[in-house]
Amino acid sequence: MDFTNLLIYWYLQNKRDLPWRNTQNPYLIWLSEIMLQQTRVAQGMPYYLAFTKAFPTVFDLATASEQAVLKLWQGLGYYSRARNLHKTAQHVAFELNGIFPDNYNELLQLKGVGDYTAAAIASFSYNENVPVVDGNVFRVLSRFFDVNLDISLASTKKEFQNLALELMPKNDAATFNQAIMEFGALQCVPKSPNCTICVMNKSCAALQKKKVDQLPVKSKKTKVSHRYFNYVIFEDDNQHTLISQRVDKGIWHNLYEFPLIETETATDIITFAEHLESFDLLPNRITNITLLSPNHPIHKLTHQHLHILFWKINVKGVIDGGIDYEKLKTFPFPIVIYNFIENHFLK
Repeated sequence: MDFTNLLIYWYLQNKRDLPWRNTQNPYLIWLSEIMLQQTRVAQGMPYYLAFTKAFPTVFDLATASEQAVLKLWQGLGYYSRARNLHKTAQHVAFELNGIFPDNYNELLQLKGVGDYTAAAIASFSYNENVPVVDGNVFRVLSRFFDVNLDISLASTKKEFQNLALELMPKNDAATFNQAIMEFGALQCVPKSPNCTICVMNKSCAALQKKKVDQLPVKSKKTKVSHRYFNYVIFEDDNQHTLISQRVDKGIWHNLYEFPLIETETATDIITFAEHLESFDLLPNRITNITLLSPNHPIHKLTHQHLHILFWKINVKGVIDGGIDYEKLKTFPFPIVIYNFIENHFLK
């Protein structure tokens, strides 16, 4: 058997029963594809089920508030996906009468939809002959055909798209695309794949040449920056605290957080107390300063490592605009802050 027949044979024997595979509804497929960007299926599944229950149609999602969407997305990460999801739902619902574009080129015009997502929706919903190319596809094709091109380069992506298009059966793009992604997710995994049970092992060029662990080639390294966040949990005589919404562009845009002091390096209590002078209600109302996170939790994002400390500041009197701890859980927070709230205030 050739590559395509072997692949589809394997897929039909091994594919997972995933809810978005049992529909051609472009809304549901779009929703799943946005959620699964840079996210494992096991992590994304509960969110998909929660979203489809809360927002069964694109109109339901479009008419929801952004805060409700962000709250339901809480913990899935890459929150720009949620904001783009909401804006695209509004565009489709109110400007396209609830009807998703039915081809790859028009799908590309939707906010938050790139080459991969447009190809997935076009092939899964409309069976358009367009190949999906993601990390799984790079890995499978580079190993089977011994392709040594650097996948960090845009030109390489085009090469893989052309190769996948050649291999794709012209009457069943959806099955081929699902199959090659599933094969990469379950069998041809990034590290230590079990090649002894692989249906491709007699034909895989990388296996024959003992290069499986060398492919795909990727030269560009992600540069990681370190940031030091000091969150201030004010507590007044009514046990109320302060939060605010992050309005600046960047990480966690439109999510909520405690007042933040960002420093260039890790800080101790003396240095931290000096920074507190920037808050109007200080220093004459401070009664106590407590470090609530002595283990210095590090929250790792793709390009940033956040070194996070939570400081509790007891203050005299009543804080203007303060809210109680129970109400905190109704706001969308970055998951690292929400977990802190649950551990310290919602037990």
